[in-house]
Amino acid sequence: MFGLKEKGFSTFVLIKKKIETSEIHIVPDQPVPIRLQEYGVGIFEAAMTKSAFKKILKKGHVTVDDCMGSSATFIYGGETIRCTFAPVLKPTKELVLSLKILYEDDYLAIVHKPAGILVSGNRFRTVTQALPQNLKKSPLSDATKPQPVHRLDYPTTGALLVGKTKSSIRLLNKLFENKAIHKTYYAVTIGEMSKIGEITTEIDGKKAHSDFRRLQSVVSKRFGCLNLVVLNPKSGRRHQLRKHLYSIGNPILGDREYCIESLVLKGKGLYLHAHSLEFMHPFNSEKLHVVDVLPKRFTTLFPPL
Repeated sequence: MFGLKEKGFSTFVLIKKKIETSEIHIVPDQPVPIRLQEYGVGIFEAAMTKSAFKKILKKGHVTVDDCMGSSATFIYGGETIRCTFAPVLKPTKELVLSLKILYEDDYLAIVHKPAGILVSGNRFRTVTQALPQNLKKSPLSDATKPQPVHRLDYPTTGALLVGKTKSSIRLLNKLFENKAIHKTYYAVTIGEMSKIGEITTEIDGKKAHSDFRRLQSVVSKRFGCLNLVVLNPKSGRRHQLRKHLYSIGNPILGDREYCIESLVLKGKGLYLHAHSLEFMHPFNSEKLHVVDVLPKRFTTLFPPL
């Protein structure tokens, strides 16, 4: 069965088969060449986010004019891009999970991510799976299933940015690439540490940069010293803040993976919280500064400033 749908300059043809599904996109004129891995973000329903598109590109599911696409492929305009994938089966039961909405409009939303849940993935219980039931469907012509545009670790809490339209997903990814989204985290760390500092230790052979500022410290019978720290990651490596703080001898309280074994705190969770996101709204140029208040377990240790 064939269906034809036009969105501005783009034309999509959905071809449904028993085994696989293809989405075809015809590229409009491009003012300047752009890499396929950047151009393809937010175009195909099967891979709306940057990480998802890079994954299917790496697996060989994307062709350009019937030639296999790769990260080295450039798009000039007029090409036919095909994305082929196995159909995603809907779960037999619906996930019921209420999320706190910190901000929402027709283009994007910012939600509170609870601890102990994946942002996305193959599991049934993920934030992505719960988004449609918590957010209003966008009335815009390029509305799509809401998609997080960055990640927070499984045990981390805090503000998570979500795109609700194809164009917003593309532009929000671009803002992250251009480091135009300012992220602030709070953490509780173990051991005496400097008042301010920066950590530039490489992660997995790649450059990484985190700034920190110690706000308060308290004496702890078990840990010696606990600190309330505000963190600003300047890059986005996996587990960056956790690895960086561990590398300077100040692991995050509750971290079971990057910690000295004798200092592991069990049963209380990871004391790392994505506190705020600040950026210019990509559609109305409004400056957004959305804050997710500290969890009670933080304020129990450190009274509000």
